[in-house]
Amino acid sequence: MREEKATTPTLPDGRPAHAGTFAIWPGWLLLMHDAGVNGTNVLRRAQLPGDLFARPNTRLDSETYFKLWAAIEADAGTEDGPVPLRLAKRMTSDWFEPELFVALCSDNMNGALARLAKYKRLAGPMALHIERTERRTTATLEFLDHAMPPPPVLMAFKLVFLVQLARLATRSKLHPLRVGWPQPTQSAQEARAYADYFGVSVEKAPVPTLVFSAEDAQQPFLTANHGMWSFFEPALRQRLADLDRHATTADRVRSALLEALPAGGLSMQAVCRKLGVSGRTLQRRLQEEGTSFQQTLDNLRNALAHHYLQNSLMSGAEIAFLLGFEDPNSFIRAFQAWTGTTPHAVRSAHAASKGVPAEA
Repeated sequence: MREEKATTPTLPDGRPAHAGTFAIWPGWLLLMHDAGVNGTNVLRRAQLPGDLFARPNTRLDSETYFKLWAAIEADAGTEDGPVPLRLAKRMTSDWFEPELFVALCSDNMNGALARLAKYKRLAGPMALHIERTERRTTATLEFLDHAMPPPPVLMAFKLVFLVQLARLATRSKLHPLRVGWPQPTQSAQEARAYADYFGVSVEKAPVPTLVFSAEDAQQPFLTANHGMWSFFEPALRQRLADLDRHATTADRVRSALLEALPAGGLSMQAVCRKLGVSGRTLQRRLQEEGTSFQQTLDNLRNALAHHYLQNSLMSGAEIAFLLGFEDPNSFIRAFQAWTGTTPHAVRSAHAASKGVPAEA
C-alpha cells in the first residue's frame, strides 16, 4: 500500500502556515448560510479566495481571521438582529464543529470550560481563562496578539457561543449572572436583543467576561460522552504539538519580546538565552526567513505603538516607556523612521476618523 504524504497546512496565499495560525472549519459556510449570511460575499469582502472553505488544511493568521469576522458582520447587517445571536440560533448539538463537540462531551459547564481553555488556541487567536469559587465560575477571553484589537462582533460571538453551549448541553435556558466586553453595542435595539438573550444587560468590561453561578456551572450535561472524548482527544493533542512545531523563528522571537517588554529585556542576547540558541544561530535562522532581529523588534514596536495610540489615552512618554525606549524622543525618531509620520499625527488622524477631538 502506498503511503500518502500529509498535506502541509497553508495560508490562503499558498505560504506555509506557522504558529499563530488557525484552522478553518468547512461547516462555517453552512452555518453562515443558515443564518442568512452570504459566504461568497463574506470571502469577497475579506479579500479571501472564493474556495477557502473547500480547501484542505487551510489556515488563517490573526489579521485575516479578524478580517473574516468583520466581513461576516458587514454582510449580515443589523436588520435581523446581531449576527452572533443569529448564528447561535442555528447551532445544534449535532452540528459537528470541533470546539462545540469537545465541550459537549464534558460532564458539565466547568468541565467544558476546562477543555476549551486547554485547546482554545486551536480555534482562534485567543486564550480562555477560568476562575472558580464556591459561588460562581468566571470565564474571560484574552486575545493573544495585543497589537491587534479583535472586532467586537467576534468578542460577542464567543460569549454567545458559551451560553448557547450550556443551553444545548443541559436542555435548559441558563442565564449567566454577568456578561461584559470592552465595546458593548451602542444601538438600543441591539442592546435589548443581547439583554433578552443573556437575561442580563451587557456591561462594559476590560476583557470579554462571562460569569455563571456555581449551580449552573455544575448542572449535568445530557450530551456527556466519555467514550467519544477518549477517541477525539489524542487528535487534539497532536494538533497542539503541530502548532508548536510549525512556529517560525520570527514567531518565537516575537513571543519572547512580548514577554520581555514589561521588564525591558529586549536585547538579542536576552532573547537568545530565553530561546536557548546562540546569537549566530538566531541571526542565521531569521535571515533564512527573510528578516532580522532588529526588523522583528521594530515591527512589533510599530504594531504596539499604533495600538496604544489608537486605543488608549496614554501619553507619548508612557508609550515610549512601555515599548522599551530610553526617552520619548527616541521613540518619536524611531516611529518616524517606521512610518514617515509622527505619533501625534497618527493619534490625531484616528481621532478625526472617529469624530472626536484628539488628546494632547
